[in-house]
Amino acid sequence: MRALVVVGLLAVVALVFVVVAMVRDTQSKGGLAGGCPEGWPLADVRLREQKDVKINVLNGSDEAGRAGDVADDFRNRKFQVKKVGNAPKGVDGVAVLRYGPKGVGSAHLLRAYFLDNADAQYDAKRTDDTVDVVLGNGFQQLATTTEVNQSLGDLGAPAAPAGSCPMPVEK
Repeated sequence: MRALVVVGLLAVVALVFVVVAMVRDTQSKGGLAGGCPEGWPLADVRLREQKDVKINVLNGSDEAGRAGDVADDFRNRKFQVKKVGNAPKGVDGVAVLRYGPKGVGSAHLLRAYFLDNADAQYDAKRTDDTVDVVLGNGFQQLATTTEVNQSLGDLGAPAAPAGSCPMPVEK
């Protein structure tokens, strides 16, 4: 009988603890713009599909014509290529991704196409949802579909860059 009383008392204490924890939970609105400091931009952290990603492909490498070839490759993968051109030469890495708050989810997807070897450059003042893809001297080719999927798994979910807040998700 004494054991039943102790077990019953422990169950009641556990239930009270759970209810108090749920009532005082401050994480239920975590990541939403409600706690965003004044003036910080809202970053669109939704992972995009290729058909919804707008890009400019720019050649920052020493190899002429590279942007056109890569732009065609992106078009074949259903990306919206808006502009193809040249950037200042001398980009030594694989690529540079330049984007603003509206392009965070798109840039996250593009990072996977470069196997997370692209330098991400976030500009909080940028107002469009287009990502500039600047190809560098280290670029060889875009990742395959399998490599992209594996890279996305390794990257995890898109996150709001420093100095921005994640945009509330519409239900």
